[in-house]
Amino acid sequence: MSSSKSRLDRFISRQVGIKRGDVRSILAQGRVLVDGHVARDIAQQIDQFSHVTFDGRSLQAQQALYVMLNKPAAVVSATKDAEHTTVIDILQRDDREQLHIAGRLDFNSTGLLLLSNDGDWSRQLSLPERQIAKVYTVTVAQPLNTDYVAAFAAGMYFEYEDITTRPAQLSIVSDYVAEVSLCEGRYHQIKRMFGRFQNEVLTLHRHRIGSLDLDVSLAPGESRDLSQTEVAKLAGC
Repeated sequence: MSSSKSRLDRFISRQVGIKRGDVRSILAQGRVLVDGHVARDIAQQIDQFSHVTFDGRSLQAQQALYVMLNKPAAVVSATKDAEHTTVIDILQRDDREQLHIAGRLDFNSTGLLLLSNDGDWSRQLSLPERQIAKVYTVTVAQPLNTDYVAAFAAGMYFEYEDITTRPAQLSIVSDYVAEVSLCEGRYHQIKRMFGRFQNEVLTLHRHRIGSLDLDVSLAPGESRDLSQTEVAKLAGC
């Protein structure tokens, strides 16, 4: 079943192999449960994570998964790759093949990466109008100055895409370290923005997405499930 919602009668008809017109009487007999409750309405909306049983037999019981990974360097943000280790490869969990990546990190970038089997949730995180900030710690080769702050705040024109980046916030932490917050994810965006100053990015580490901070107890390559509170806060930020 896809991540979109479906009417209960349509779902039961498809799963059990009966006519949709016969579903009404089945529901009236209390033979169908949705998330543990007797379902009576043929038009009830269910999604891919609704637990549906018919005469005690489970028709659907997929669990929503939301995972935080501390991505190490030299790992590809992909589910499959013929040449390199992927983030799926390093996950130590039996259900890893169900997961997709909700927001990439470059090959040598590190830090907070989210994975899920909930496509709607992942798409919500990437909607431009939601303006969800991603925050990075960046180490560069040449000293920083206030010109960087102004240039990032103004946005930069990328000729290849013919776009101007949205304003980004840059805070100077030390001579060679900055914290950058931005609400979009153009191809190699941070590296290209520092590239305007001929300043090479040496390390790029994402430590926050929206209201969610990377769990500092996670070593590179380690992961954990998000709590229900974390999932809800991130969805609402």
